[in-house]
Amino acid sequence: MKKITFLLSMILSINSMAQTTDTTLIEKLMRQHPDQFNGILNHPKNNQVQILYTQVIHNKNLPPLFRTYSYHLDPQQYFYPASTVKLAAVIFALEKINQLKIQGLNAESTMITDSAYAGQTKVERDSTAKNGLPSIAHYIKKILLTSDNDAFNRLYEFIGRAEINQKLQKYGFNDSRILNRLAIGDSGEPAKHTNPVRFYNGTQLIYTQEAQYDPKEYPLPLKGTTMGAGYIDSTEKLVNKPFDLSNKNAFGLKNQQSMMKRLMYPNAFPAVERFNLTPSDYELIYTYMHMLPGQSDYPAYNPKEFWPTYAKMLYYGREKEVKLNPDLKIFNKYGDSYGYIIDNAYFKDEKNKIEFFLSAVVQSNEDGIYNDGKYEYDTVCFPFMKNLGRMIYAYEKAQQAK
Repeated sequence: MKKITFLLSMILSINSMAQTTDTTLIEKLMRQHPDQFNGILNHPKNNQVQILYTQVIHNKNLPPLFRTYSYHLDPQQYFYPASTVKLAAVIFALEKINQLKIQGLNAESTMITDSAYAGQTKVERDSTAKNGLPSIAHYIKKILLTSDNDAFNRLYEFIGRAEINQKLQKYGFNDSRILNRLAIGDSGEPAKHTNPVRFYNGTQLIYTQEAQYDPKEYPLPLKGTTMGAGYIDSTEKLVNKPFDLSNKNAFGLKNQQSMMKRLMYPNAFPAVERFNLTPSDYELIYTYMHMLPGQSDYPAYNPKEFWPTYAKMLYYGREKEVKLNPDLKIFNKYGDSYGYIIDNAYFKDEKNKIEFFLSAVVQSNEDGIYNDGKYEYDTVCFPFMKNLGRMIYAYEKAQQAK
């Protein structure tokens, strides 16, 4: 028994270590489709493309192994991660509940957010929830279905900035940091302060968390954090100097895919590298990570604003009128901002025995001006994401047919 346990531990350790990555396959496949990829292949640095593709290799009675391929992967090259950071908040919020070990406290408990610092806002009701009350579980649902910004901000406030970054380091996500709330202009000193929160079951108060303060800065040795020729400032004026993102969130592509692999295949990693999640936590995340907006009653989404494939950048792009692949489930977290489109996904097609991880980032900002809302999403970024996902899926399908 000791020998078996030791052998299993060795396999998990080897699997979790950095493995040799093939850097040629993805480019070779893209060159077979010049009509779809020549624009990117001819300007990979201009479009800041990075791709990471990982096959899942199953072993009978043993954890799966991973075989990874990359294109222009550079952990030190900065890109703005946008909403992809929300996946970390989903996981760490559930971990925090489990670590608190407070009787009665769970993801369904009512979460009341108070305020204690300038600019902070309160939350006492949530009209999109069936019971009209906010909770960790409902915030997670809204994040995974449509990337709700306020939902992320509330999880950020519950976890606390310090704990979020401690967790990133704990799990070896060393090219990443999360410094602020999203979509409210949060930065500097206000971002270091997080709201007090209370949890209830019915009318019974079960946990109170005071306001928190995190004095740390979390510097990272990243390159390319200043970019472009100018930007639109908060007064809507053009500033003719490079846009500085050196104090923004960072979430390296390799870290993103590692997080997704641990989430989908925890047993492929040593126990110390797995997330502290319960079976019901995994079920909650899996359910809403692949669900489509129209399948939700609470919230009930307007299909014109949130069409079926709204959140599935890889494979579907952002086309509203597109035929769904009935065999394919995509578990993912995407992001889009400042001309960047990022998607971190796990593909699973049980019928055709296909499964793989695919993470990618692409940017297009031809005028070099940031924060002006003028990016080539529709002509460059979305088509690239769609074509990339379909190309890798077709490759996997062809491999299965051999």
